[in-house]
Amino acid sequence: MKIIAIDSSGLTASVAVVEDDTLIGEYNVQYKKTHSQTLLPMLDELKKMVELDLSTVDAIALAAGPGSFTGLRIGSATAKGLGLAMGVPLVEIPTLDGLACNLYGTDKLICPIMDARRDQVYTGLYEFKKDHASPCCYRLETILSGCAVSIDEIAERCNGLNREVIFLGDGVPVFGKRLGEILLSPYGFAPPHMNRQRAAAFAFLAFQYMKEGKCVAAKDHAPVYLRMSQAERERNGG
Repeated sequence: MKIIAIDSSGLTASVAVVEDDTLIGEYNVQYKKTHSQTLLPMLDELKKMVELDLSTVDAIALAAGPGSFTGLRIGSATAKGLGLAMGVPLVEIPTLDGLACNLYGTDKLICPIMDARRDQVYTGLYEFKKDHASPCCYRLETILSGCAVSIDEIAERCNGLNREVIFLGDGVPVFGKRLGEILLSPYGFAPPHMNRQRAAAFAFLAFQYMKEGKCVAAKDHAPVYLRMSQAERERNGG
């Protein structure tokens, strides 16, 4: 099975091509350009580099949200266009699940934090459990599903679990100092090569989703925002 994965939910634009247990290619960029400028050119360059025959692709995986409203819309439009043109389904991976998957196999709690502005983070809590039925031996389990909360609220939740936590995501530079002030449990931060979204991680989860029949027709996909956009809040007087 061959999957193209894309992510534009945060600061990083990322595309990957994965076939079964082989990462054929991955392209990640975090620079001063919008995802509308980078995502399709990155995918086209990767396609050329790995001589990808689009007719051999079985599905398109994408970060389905939460994340940047503009970034999610760009990723959604790109994935829907590809899915419709190629006649393949989309595999919607929650952004925070894909981000947590970067720390595959750790025995620590995993807490992705994405800067959601307005003093909030998009976050959740995860752990890996042994799964001998899986060829990779571990399965990502959700302790707290994706939500938009204050950094104090998620820190309080971590304190209550009394386990070491690893934080990752673009919220770490913003809220790292505050976490140091309020966390009572041991904690750490993921290193640079693991602390942002990577399309390959979304592809890894997508294979599991596909086996479970969790995919949608391209025309039926819609991103998950968790919060109203700023324009919607202003319209509603919020």
